[in-house]
Amino acid sequence: MKVIIFEDPSVWELYPVTLGRAAFAITCATMRMIDVVSQIPCTAFGFLCRPYLEGISRKEYPESNYHFGLSSVCEELQRTVHDSPDENVLFLNARLVPDITLLPFFRECIAKNERVSFIHQNENHSPAVACAVVPAARLLKILQQLPCFSVTDVLPIDTNRLTEGLRVEKHHPLQLFEYPHHLVKNNMELFLKNIRHRLESPVPALTGHPEKRWSSGRWTELREGVFVGENVKLGEYLVTDTSKGPILVDEGASIGPFCYLKGPVYIGPYSKVIEHSALKEFVGLTHTTKVGGEVEATTIEPYSNKQHHGFLGHSYLGSWINLGAGTCNSDLKNTYGSVAMQYHGTRVATDMQFHGCIIGDYSKTAINTSIFTGKIIGSCSMVYGFVTRNVPSFVNYARSFGQCTELPVDVMINTQQRMFKRRNVEQDQVHVELLQQMFSLSNWERQMETEPLSL
Repeated sequence: MKVIIFEDPSVWELYPVTLGRAAFAITCATMRMIDVVSQIPCTAFGFLCRPYLEGISRKEYPESNYHFGLSSVCEELQRTVHDSPDENVLFLNARLVPDITLLPFFRECIAKNERVSFIHQNENHSPAVACAVVPAARLLKILQQLPCFSVTDVLPIDTNRLTEGLRVEKHHPLQLFEYPHHLVKNNMELFLKNIRHRLESPVPALTGHPEKRWSSGRWTELREGVFVGENVKLGEYLVTDTSKGPILVDEGASIGPFCYLKGPVYIGPYSKVIEHSALKEFVGLTHTTKVGGEVEATTIEPYSNKQHHGFLGHSYLGSWINLGAGTCNSDLKNTYGSVAMQYHGTRVATDMQFHGCIIGDYSKTAINTSIFTGKIIGSCSMVYGFVTRNVPSFVNYARSFGQCTELPVDVMINTQQRMFKRRNVEQDQVHVELLQQMFSLSNWERQMETEPLSL
């Protein structure tokens, strides 16, 4: 049985996280859905994402059994239908929360081979297909009959038609990301389960090194609850607390002297923890990150830097972000009440007492930037001073000094080239085209100069 992952229209509710990446490439609790599905026994995986993200997805995942985009998926389905006309496919929503303990659920779906649709219901959104076992021939026919759409559109798949006649299940363990704050909430809820699975079953992680794309996924226990991969460097006077969960330091990572780690914590391949740092519970670093200061309950995507002193808590950082020295965020209101987020002008309750910030790919902060509770910073923005409200993408943001101007995409392209060179990453046309599409797609939100402060 083939596995097909699809993005639905609600993927835009996760903006700005999904501006520069497909939903299946979001890290939460050290995992992405693409990591989870790769553990499903299957010969081929198809990914139906927004067309403008196909190029970057192929670049980051060149594996021969991964098929990105409509044409590639249709070709794979045609082969499937030709060889076995009655075969089914496992159809998964890209917004699925990457819970590695769902693997037995997916394997059972494949083993039973029963045509069924698992519906996710939420009081704030319309019901959505979370998972389905559908006829490959039917899916192929629907994909071949899709109307014309732009490269930035979510593929207009008629899921009602796709799942027509299937048995419907509404009670199941599947959850979908609905808003960006769910990345922080689910990170804490799933963290311990996911890293324990890493210890029990080898789950390779991307290393960021072309000569060895994946780590071995194997661990050596150095002291009680502290596990390391190959070629790890630990500085002197390292203090660890594993009373609430293990600490995993993956291949090639290094930790400076006088650091404090309180598990559960995961430090990804070739990441660097600066001296005198403190990482406290539910911190998940992906590959090639640099972290210093105090960090708590936060996910940091590849190639991002928080190298200097300052606090970062209950947050999500995209890729290629740099936080200037002294940058801090608040993750608790002075009233100790629940944090509310602003999404597209609508106030949404998180039911979370602790919530920090969400920062999109490529954004930077200046020294001593202060980010208020529950704020969102878009992609490719330069931020200065106090962040008292959400920040659009592609702006120079200094509203506390009375300035906020659009940041031309050419500036970001040149900045990207310099950043890539520092990390020995080659800037390809696919990276440039992605930034151009991100700039165009975020035009709608750069209208904030006259809006009041939001404390």
